[in-house]
Amino acid sequence: MRRVARGGALAVAAIVVTACGSGAARPAAVEPAAQASTTPAPTPSPAPSSPMPQAAATPTPSPTPEAATSPSPTPPYRNTVRWATASELDNFGYDVYRGTSADGPFERITPDPVPGAGTTDETHRYSFADDDIDPHQTYYYYVESISITGHRERFTPVIEAKPKLPPPSP
Repeated sequence: MRRVARGGALAVAAIVVTACGSGAARPAAVEPAAQASTTPAPTPSPAPSSPMPQAAATPTPSPTPEAATSPSPTPPYRNTVRWATASELDNFGYDVYRGTSADGPFERITPDPVPGAGTTDETHRYSFADDDIDPHQTYYYYVESISITGHRERFTPVIEAKPKLPPPSP
């Protein structure tokens, strides 16, 4: 397991990027972090605790009133960043960052930190849904941990979420 000391916060992490959109129901694929794929699934499920950080992009249809009446619905698209810890020490919480390039620049997209579990030896699962995306755009995410003393440090590797739709026709 990957144990990371974070300015007083100790945690073990796994990260999954789930991309929501339209598609048929199939199990989610999990691949190495730099090679996430887009595989449809009925609903996102929590990421299992994993020895190494991993990522997957999984589209999920969101039911809308138009979906029942329209022959070709356009569902809302989102990327859900999920991560898990095996233990935590003095953990205040997490911020999620997004960029359009693996090298950045990255911008914090959490209006408030996702609350951490403080100090615990139990597994905790976290998630943050990014609802403000362009379904034609590739996005890159990482999670930053925040200790109760305010020390911030990158907690996960940069994870790619591939586009949900092909580029628009000219």
